[in-house]
Amino acid sequence: MALETKELYTTKDIMALPEGVRAELIDGEIFYMATPNTIHQALLRELSYTFVTYQKQNKGRCQTFFAPYSVFINRDEYNYLEPDLLIICPHGEEDDRHQKDGCHGGPDFVLEIVSPSSRKMDYLKKLDKYETAGVREYWIVDPQTERVLVYDLEKEQPLLTQYTFEDTIPVRIYGDFSIDFKELDFRM
Repeated sequence: MALETKELYTTKDIMALPEGVRAELIDGEIFYMATPNTIHQALLRELSYTFVTYQKQNKGRCQTFFAPYSVFINRDEYNYLEPDLLIICPHGEEDDRHQKDGCHGGPDFVLEIVSPSSRKMDYLKKLDKYETAGVREYWIVDPQTERVLVYDLEKEQPLLTQYTFEDTIPVRIYGDFSIDFKELDFRM
């Protein structure tokens, strides 16, 4: 009896998708992405604005990007992600992660806003990818539970801290910056 073989897709398949169709690729498997709902988009707007404002006020060298933005997480043809929000900080002249077509390798900071269809991806599959790619800090923002899980991935054993939407959350990649979720204007 022959074993069932599974077709492996590549980033070429992702790039060949019709206009407007978004998908991610993990270990050669395509995962199509649903259109984000209003709360998801409002959270992304508020968080993006907060990060960009902080960086401008502090003349930071890090850059904030938000979906859709290409992340070739493993620098291979079988893995491609579009995090909701990511930050890339320059790490010397040899740092070639930030390129014209997106980020090659792990960003310094990644934030995913959980949607009903992305729960398993954000909590499990992406956590593993981000950790192994060298992402320093990963936030999972869950509007349904009103919780934020913050993974400090720089530790030998990743440190997980759980917050609510009533908390002020420190951004670990910056030593002097926190986000007060009570002040974000995303609720309908």
